[in-house]
Amino acid sequence: MLESMRSLAALGSILLTGPKHSGKTSTGRVLARYGGWDFVDLDELIERQSGASPRTLYAQSPERFRQAETRALKSLLPPQGEPPPPQVIAAGGGLIDNADALALAEAAGLLMVYLEVSAETAWQRIAREGPLPPFLNTARPRETHAALHRRRALAYQSRAHIRIGADAKGPEQLAKDIMAALDRYGLDTPSPL
Repeated sequence: MLESMRSLAALGSILLTGPKHSGKTSTGRVLARYGGWDFVDLDELIERQSGASPRTLYAQSPERFRQAETRALKSLLPPQGEPPPPQVIAAGGGLIDNADALALAEAAGLLMVYLEVSAETAWQRIAREGPLPPFLNTARPRETHAALHRRRALAYQSRAHIRIGADAKGPEQLAKDIMAALDRYGLDTPSPL
């Protein structure tokens, strides 16, 4: 798929995916700066459009949140048949569980980049932020997280065009790694500063 593309303009939109606290937003901002692209945090867009945070929407109903997520993603995409604009979109960690949003992303030809972190790294970052998100409000949140992380990681790995290890890297290095991965596909990318 990517081998035939010659420039970032031909590529269109990059969809950064990965678990909660994998660095999607901070890396996306740097990557967008490197590429001269627009940056959109999908969770922030959901909140602007719906008037409620993703956490609040999910607590009300997971389906309500997924519908808001799908609407937000759809609002970033051009009419069917037109290429997506050059932009970096940071998705929420649960995008992989939203079949409608995934179908939109795939139909639009978004390049999915998966930021991989271990379950332990993800858990430490989530626990440090506190309070736990609604989907981890269980009798055994750490075990719930580990099972969810394993399942989602396998799903993201099977769909991602590019996978980047993100356990011990900051946003600048992750953005450089993504640019290098794009270069390996023969895309004409600007050099990171």
